[in-house]
Amino acid sequence: MSVTGAVAFVVVSVLVWALCASVVPPLSAAAGSPAAGQTGAFQELIVCGGDEVYILDLAREENGKPKKVWSWRAQDRSELPWYLHGVEFAGTDECKPVDGGKKILITSSGSGVALVERETGKALFWAVAENAHSADMLPNDRIAVATSGHEIEAPPRNPSRLIVYDAKAPEKELYSTDLPWGHGVVWDDQRQLLWGLSTHDVRAYRLAEWETDHPSLELIAIVDLPEGGGHDMYPLPRSPLMTITTSRHCWVFDRDKRSFRLHPQLGETGFVSGLSVNPVTGQIAYVQAEGGNWWAERVRFMNPDKVVELAGERIYKARWNAPIR
Repeated sequence: MSVTGAVAFVVVSVLVWALCASVVPPLSAAAGSPAAGQTGAFQELIVCGGDEVYILDLAREENGKPKKVWSWRAQDRSELPWYLHGVEFAGTDECKPVDGGKKILITSSGSGVALVERETGKALFWAVAENAHSADMLPNDRIAVATSGHEIEAPPRNPSRLIVYDAKAPEKELYSTDLPWGHGVVWDDQRQLLWGLSTHDVRAYRLAEWETDHPSLELIAIVDLPEGGGHDMYPLPRSPLMTITTSRHCWVFDRDKRSFRLHPQLGETGFVSGLSVNPVTGQIAYVQAEGGNWWAERVRFMNPDKVVELAGERIYKARWNAPIR
């Protein structure tokens, strides 16, 4: 192993130890390092917040900023129905890489949902889900979406839901269940569980009747958050842990023990709308609301520390374009 490789190994191992309390094996070259020629892919950051979702390559610069290597706007996509070309994607709030980064799941507080093919920019799936805040892929080509809407119709209905869609049929809703002020959803392939984040708790669901045309979710556990305001939930790569942000803190949630502890570096940091850990380098990227707004004009990093300034942008989340399972 080269000196550079040895240093990288030590840094990643220390980070994993700190976050996981020695329950996670170190990221070895076999498990975590990219193949030759693929290092640049793990320096890509997917950013969302306004009507544009884009990818920055942190290894390259253009005009003093990370180079933008991909961009997507709903209004530019002719395959999307006309009613999704307006405010539905004006406030994007999730940009999650799936299928090894070949596709990106996008949700918006304007109620738009899309599964986008990176290579072509084509929307493979779309739906309207009131105040959608997060999504993830499920087995059998299905999509889970967490929504956080308001009761505005009569008779009253609950638009704060966890919804299951058929990814092969745009807008085809298969099932839904209540998820109060839903803000996060993560499919856990190892445990065969779907995790949903509400404003006050984390909920675990089993897939039920999944091989039929009428699938459902069986609620098996509810774990109260240490404080209210559940906001972001994202897996820590190759571990039983997830990061969860609330109104005034950042937490580490153990999916096996179903317990919380403060994040070792960001525990006392509030108003974090998105937090993602690079599975190869261990670097943390996070977005913290600024100036009393819901957005920020910069993405912050730890391990090592730095700040990427994006003046004029309204950034809500930033996700490493790298596998998270």
